[in-house]
Amino acid sequence: MIKTKEAIKSISLFSHLEDKELELIASMSELSSYNTDTVLFYETESTDRLLFLVDGLLKVYKIDKYDNEIFLYYVYPNSMISELSNLKDNKINCFSNSEFLRDSLLLSIDFKRFKKEFLSQNELVLKFINELIYKNQQLQCIVNRELVFDATSKVAFMLTNDLSMFNQLKRNEVALLLHIQPETLSRVLKRLVRNETISIEKGEVIILKEDELRSIYLGI
Repeated sequence: MIKTKEAIKSISLFSHLEDKELELIASMSELSSYNTDTVLFYETESTDRLLFLVDGLLKVYKIDKYDNEIFLYYVYPNSMISELSNLKDNKINCFSNSEFLRDSLLLSIDFKRFKKEFLSQNELVLKFINELIYKNQQLQCIVNRELVFDATSKVAFMLTNDLSMFNQLKRNEVALLLHIQPETLSRVLKRLVRNETISIEKGEVIILKEDELRSIYLGI
């Protein structure tokens, strides 16, 4: 059975570390075995552990509004699984679903301790990582918008996350951005107004029930 310290050293991110640093990471880490077809996590869940695949194979996918599986990518051995959304919280939100396709070995690291010991020592490094995370979030938004969301979800997502931009643009520009027809956008907005989820005053959208908007694209 592979030891925790050996598993950490097999990860390319940590392969250059000195023995003392490897020991420190090992003190905040755990190794876990998973069987084939086991689901590691579902979309919208969160964890306080930073996850790495030591051995095996993991499939990452999303489910669209019609319950169709949309394959995104595989995670191969010695790779990070976690999809970071920010470094301010101690929780890591799950952007997608993941399932083991082979018997696998997982390394999990206490995220709060790892941040404190390794990521919070240099302000420039922190800012640089946050910029990379922001770029990743933009890509995640594109994946949701183009592959997963229907028209109503696209509109609800933009209203929730970028209301200012929505109100600045003309309706046909919003429709073009969301890859939907202007008539479809108009129908969605009218439906949201009827449901008293939003109101429209002088051409500007005002959110009345943000939780309801979120539930539309989160599927809850």
